Amino acid sequence: LAAEEHLLLLNVHHIVSDGWSMEVLWRELSSGYTAFVSGHAPDLPRLPIQYADYAVWQREWLQGEVLEGQLAYWKEKLADLSTLELPTDRPRPPVPSNQGAHLTFDLPEPLTQALRELSRREGTTLFMTLLAAFKVLLHRYSGQEDIAVGTPIAGRGRIELEGLIGFFINTLVLRSSLAGNPTFTELLARVRESALGAYDHQDLPFEKLVEELSPSRDISRNPLFQVTFVLQNAPDAALALKGVQASRLPLAGHSAKFDLTLAVSETAAGLRASWEY
Repeated sequence: LAAEEHLLLLNVHHIVSDGWSMEVLWRELSSGYTAFVSGHAPDLPRLPIQYADYAVWQREWLQGEVLEGQLAYWKEKLADLSTLELPTDRPRPPVPSNQGAHLTFDLPEPLTQALRELSRREGTTLFMTLLAAFKVLLHRYSGQEDIAVGTPIAGRGRIELEGLIGFFINTLVLRSSLAGNPTFTELLARVRESALGAYDHQDLPFEKLVEELSPSRDISRNPLFQVTFVLQNAPDAALALKGVQASRLPLAGHSAKFDLTLAVSETAAGLRASWEY
């Protein structure tokens, strides 16, 4: 851009990376850059395993009784799942264009703190509390009581995986019922139970779940859920380059993968919410 101003663009396919991986990449890029400009060879720690080792382990482990137990849970949990029908300004097209837009806003620190205190009092995580509130909103707009929301999970349950770059995340379907006009704390308990059960059965790949459940397919919709919720709380690694001041530039997206996605990230000033629609 100028003699002392540069723009670095990294475009990494999701099939080999995820959000956690990018933080690993920032740390290793920072370490390598600093080493080279200082006249040293990069000294990165030796990886205990490679991604291929993880893939082999997953295939060997996820079969037989383990696979059947995971499948049995999800088949029971998602039986007779209804489709979330959000009110939209226009009819749903037969084939989605995936054109979308984004809206971001911040929740003030006092509200963020109140949410944390509520979570502690009810024995839930911040994720569960925010998801319960989101489901109330979806119920309000759709009029439906059976609400299923998709959410990604890091999939790095073993310490050996924490320093690897690769695609480890899986997608979970979190289904809750708002039948009986529950209070918010009653709904929060339902969401907590649903989330904990999903965590205990998180290893079944989403594509395998879709294959086994074989829902009636509609190319204008995603299978099993139309709305996603994300809480971004992975460790955030800044790009630290010796002799260079580096900052991230926001990248405006013009696509939407689902009908609606709410992504919440934790910042020093509170919670930041980003809608993709």
